[in-house]
Amino acid sequence: MDAATEAPDEHSKRADAADRPAWLPADLAPAPRNQPPEAVRAWFDAAAAAVIPEHDGTLGTARRAALAYAHRAKAANTRLAYRAGVRAWCTWCDQHALPCLPARAADVVAFLAAEHGRGAGVATVDLRRAAIRYLHFIAGCPVPTAEAHVAETMAGIHRTAADRGDLPGKKLAATVDILRQILAPIGDDLTGLRDRALLLIGFAGALRRAELAAIRVDHLEPRERGLRLTLPRSKGDRTGSGVTVAIPYGATELCPVRALRRWQDAAGITEGAVFRRIWRPPTRRKPGEAPLPCPVVGSAAIDAGTVARIIKARAAAAGFDPRALGGHSLKRGALTTGMDRGVHPTRLKRLGRHKSYAVLDAYLELRVHDRTD
Repeated sequence: MDAATEAPDEHSKRADAADRPAWLPADLAPAPRNQPPEAVRAWFDAAAAAVIPEHDGTLGTARRAALAYAHRAKAANTRLAYRAGVRAWCTWCDQHALPCLPARAADVVAFLAAEHGRGAGVATVDLRRAAIRYLHFIAGCPVPTAEAHVAETMAGIHRTAADRGDLPGKKLAATVDILRQILAPIGDDLTGLRDRALLLIGFAGALRRAELAAIRVDHLEPRERGLRLTLPRSKGDRTGSGVTVAIPYGATELCPVRALRRWQDAAGITEGAVFRRIWRPPTRRKPGEAPLPCPVVGSAAIDAGTVARIIKARAAAAGFDPRALGGHSLKRGALTTGMDRGVHPTRLKRLGRHKSYAVLDAYLELRVHDRTD
């Protein structure tokens, strides 16, 4: 190979190095610009799934650690959504023989319109746009989603969806009256004790489903008036410093503290995850033979999806439409109940751990009350 053919390659390497974001590790593979979509997808997956390396005192390891920490500033669900969004973008570009990195704004808006056209909801299309933005950010490329006509396209998608009534619906708020109806048919078997405690703790603490699923025994501290729950990770806690939530005693059958203690005592839970899977050992029992073996309480925590399924199943058993209730119903119910009882918005905002009143408003279920003059 002569000098004439070597020069362009060396120039390209220098250009890549010059365009590379300073915060990216020097030993991470360069962003695959103008490469096939599959290469872009694989590179993004590798960057997004970066693990925190063992400290060895070297600059390269420190840079890899910094990248991994930066990714963990985003919630795990957000990282998963971004990876799904980049996969969808790369697949679409491959189908239409279009460049996906760097992308052209005209192609991005066509992709977003196509996603909405095939049935993706507004929230999903918003995530697709955010994923493409993040892909270009970490690759050190100009961000096409920042151009004006991308914003205009998204505004049009939002308006059209609103006109059709297709905006995402909020889950029904499980207010105290609804919660009492849901709890009424729940029995005192192991599953019933677990589900009753889960529903009451979730309501009392205005907890999200992921926060409920992650509760451990060491997160609970007895207090004179109830329990102090520490959430090591919460959606609004970007610093990771943890937040505390007061779980007070109740004077009725809806007491969350007593319901939790009954579940822990029955399940023998003194450490580890509080809300766990319950299962029956496999058996070849035939009709008329010995009774089924006793249920077994596992050791691993249930996941956020299981919390939502429990809420739906218990709501359905009480005669509610399970599609109307879900993981957000307990949090919405707690805040709406507080509003109905005249609790000051400042206290509601603190209970919901919201950064703004605008976010709080999204959780409240406003209702028209009958009046007699």
